[in-house]
Amino acid sequence: MATIKEIDARLTAVHKVSDPLFDTLAQDTRQGVQKLIIKRKRQLQAVIDEDKRLDQLLAYEQELYINNIMLIAGIDEVGRGPLAGPVVTAAVILPENCKIAGLNDSKQIPKSQHQKIYDAVMAVALSVGIGIVDNHHIDQVNIYEATKLAMLAAINQLDVRPQHLLVDAMTLSVDIPQTSLIKGDAKSMSIAAASIVAKVTRDKMMADYDSQYPGYDFSSNAGYGTKKHLEALARQGFTDIHRRSFEPIKSMIDD
Repeated sequence: MATIKEIDARLTAVHKVSDPLFDTLAQDTRQGVQKLIIKRKRQLQAVIDEDKRLDQLLAYEQELYINNIMLIAGIDEVGRGPLAGPVVTAAVILPENCKIAGLNDSKQIPKSQHQKIYDAVMAVALSVGIGIVDNHHIDQVNIYEATKLAMLAAINQLDVRPQHLLVDAMTLSVDIPQTSLIKGDAKSMSIAAASIVAKVTRDKMMADYDSQYPGYDFSSNAGYGTKKHLEALARQGFTDIHRRSFEPIKSMIDD
């Protein structure tokens, strides 16, 4: 009779829920074997469910593929709401029908997985562009216009000209056909890829600023108005990377 360890190894090599090994092992009355069966079936079902989710994320891209539009750039931003730092955008062109396990709206990905999924995107992307607009420019033109400028900059950074743009909740002044999708980072693989690239890029920038401007906890809050950040503003005042058109910095200046 095979040991529990041997059966575990055999189940690890199984990649289909319908594999006859499951029926064979179902006759084994040992509790340890039955637990291994349940565990492996759950793992395989999770893979199936993830593949279905990724298929749904590719729906907009596949509509374009049908019309022979293969170079699709997903575009997203990070950093519209913070009190400090830049707004960062990314434009990402993925290969046709590319699936990246775990890829989703960056807000739905555990922070511990950000770098791993970012690396996976960067490893397969046909082209990636980054657009950055700093806090001073945000104050000059407002955050909405600054976001558009950053998105256009990201497109210009691409070394492959896209045939179509999938843009998260924006319409851009550019001579490339585009589709604006509300909450696009949860609806499109390409936009989701741009979301994680922009997020990791900006988080690294804010971590660097944390060393330059200690006390504001930028490495943890990324410039958002958390309790620690607001306490530091009251205690230390604002810095050169704070957005002067945003409250409470605007009121601090007026006072």
